[in-house]
Amino acid sequence: MSEVVPFRIVVVGHVDHGKSTLVGRILHETGALPEGKLEYLKEVCVKRGMPFEWAFLMDALQAERDQGITIDTTQIHFRTPARPYLIIDAPGHKEFLKNMITGAASAEAAVLVIDADEGIQEQSRRHGYLLHLLGLRQIAVAVNKMDLVKWDEARFTQVKHDIESYLAEIGVVPTHVVPISARNGDNISSRSENSPWYKGPILLDALDGFKPLPQEVDLALRFPVQDVYKFDSRRIVAGRIESGRIKVGDRLVFSPSGKNARIATIEAWAGTNQTHLSAGAGQSVGVTLDEPIFVERGNVAHQPDLAPTIANRVHARLFWLGNAPLTIGAKYKLKLATAEYQVEVASIDRVIDVEDLNNHTGTEVGKNAVAEIVLRSRQAMCFDSFIVNPRLGRFVLVDGFDIVGGGVIADSEVSAAGDETASSNIVAVGHKVTAEARAASNGHKGGVIWLTGLSGSGKSTIAMELERRLFLKGLQVTVLDGDNLRYGLCSDLGFSPEDRTENIRRAGEAAHLIAKAGLLVVCAFISPYRSDRDKVRAIDPELFYEIHVATPIEECEARDPKGLYKKARAGEIAEFTGVTAPYEPPLTPELVLSTHGKPVSQSVDELEAYVDRVFGLDQQSANAG
Repeated sequence: MSEVVPFRIVVVGHVDHGKSTLVGRILHETGALPEGKLEYLKEVCVKRGMPFEWAFLMDALQAERDQGITIDTTQIHFRTPARPYLIIDAPGHKEFLKNMITGAASAEAAVLVIDADEGIQEQSRRHGYLLHLLGLRQIAVAVNKMDLVKWDEARFTQVKHDIESYLAEIGVVPTHVVPISARNGDNISSRSENSPWYKGPILLDALDGFKPLPQEVDLALRFPVQDVYKFDSRRIVAGRIESGRIKVGDRLVFSPSGKNARIATIEAWAGTNQTHLSAGAGQSVGVTLDEPIFVERGNVAHQPDLAPTIANRVHARLFWLGNAPLTIGAKYKLKLATAEYQVEVASIDRVIDVEDLNNHTGTEVGKNAVAEIVLRSRQAMCFDSFIVNPRLGRFVLVDGFDIVGGGVIADSEVSAAGDETASSNIVAVGHKVTAEARAASNGHKGGVIWLTGLSGSGKSTIAMELERRLFLKGLQVTVLDGDNLRYGLCSDLGFSPEDRTENIRRAGEAAHLIAKAGLLVVCAFISPYRSDRDKVRAIDPELFYEIHVATPIEECEARDPKGLYKKARAGEIAEFTGVTAPYEPPLTPELVLSTHGKPVSQSVDELEAYVDRVFGLDQQSANAG
């Protein structure tokens, strides 16, 4: 029989409102204390000439006993007849709010302790807000020290009203508000005679009423791709199943690309001859697919009807660790599961300064502050809200090689980005004109003829001449040229590796849309990265034909028709392919055009003959004659 996973609760509250006293009392009431522990601490207190405090059971550090404050988070187990618990006693002093956030981040529910005499304090409000930031929705409020107000029902009612009103402002409804005296044990494990007017559950019953979060295996499937390995004829997609289950025969959709295929096998580790029929959350597995679709690191596999959100914007709750402040417009790398996205801070909606706990709006976030922000990416990002699935709802921000922030993605109803969200709200619309009908009408099928090579290799010259010749034959043909697209569709992009990738993604999508309309699309793009060209091929492998215009860089630089090599050598152009940025030639192109020492017309002759063969244009031309 499997062991029951403890239910994780964080206890928070204003300093001196009695958090640790409450936790110590709970441990005593539930018999969780080690034998002799209580007696030992009482003896220590006598020797020091100080009164015994239940908080000392939790305050493990000598400095804490001397100062009377909890510095670090403490985790300890206890059990009720209903289930086991892991309780996290988190610090309330403002200097240790970072520790409180660390503790609360792993909890399933919270107990917020309020002093009945002092009432809700500003720090209490902000603790409630921090619990909200971290996605906790199950919150019990313990109104402590009722003995100091002589168990006055009116005072309890006022404190209850104040905290419920505040929590309602941030969208939180406390499960229960319980009057207690942690020092004396009232309404913790047994009902107190001091509050005959209180009819709600005692505190431990309130804890037992919290609902466990769904186990990861019961959540929707999230299988981030770690890598793709090629063995003999197999391509194995490897990664860790973060949530859900898979089995052989399941159809997987890989987001954000949308490519899908069925699981052919679930592979075992090397050295075994076994395969598995199924696997679940927490397992690292490799799968083979029944179709050779393009999959890469960072893709997330999921079930077709239980997709994550795919969008260019996320609303996030962030804890900032960077020495320099986070500012609007700043760019960082966002790491989420195995994916990495280049993001920009689009807005800063609210800031909580952890040093003084002030809550304000602003244009920057200082170190150790908590903030609600919006991050924007040119790439489509794949994620869940933290509430829906924590495994795909946590992220970190990286600046250079340093982690500068960590956070969670806000609720799905907040993170929806309107028309920028490309999730289940978008449904592909099918055409009523088939590809076969278009080919019959045009006299040829459509396709993407993708010319790749160094700047100055002759791609554009060859493409334009090929277009002229094919057009004179009566074919439906057009050219997409890299420079031309950067005047319009891609005018917002630069030449960083990320912008080059986005440039080719847009060009590839546009080219395939045109090709599916039945046209021949001749594309002339440097497209220096193999992975980018592979993504374009993966849009529809049957339509894509990669042509390597293979010209040595020495000849390209000698030609230098636009003077770009000269500028690059002089340092006037950064990230110039072949000089300060890499070019990765195709490994298995459909055709290699070696232009060295040849006139342009000869290269066009070779490419035209290839196009005639592939698209069956010899017969079409004969019919036209």
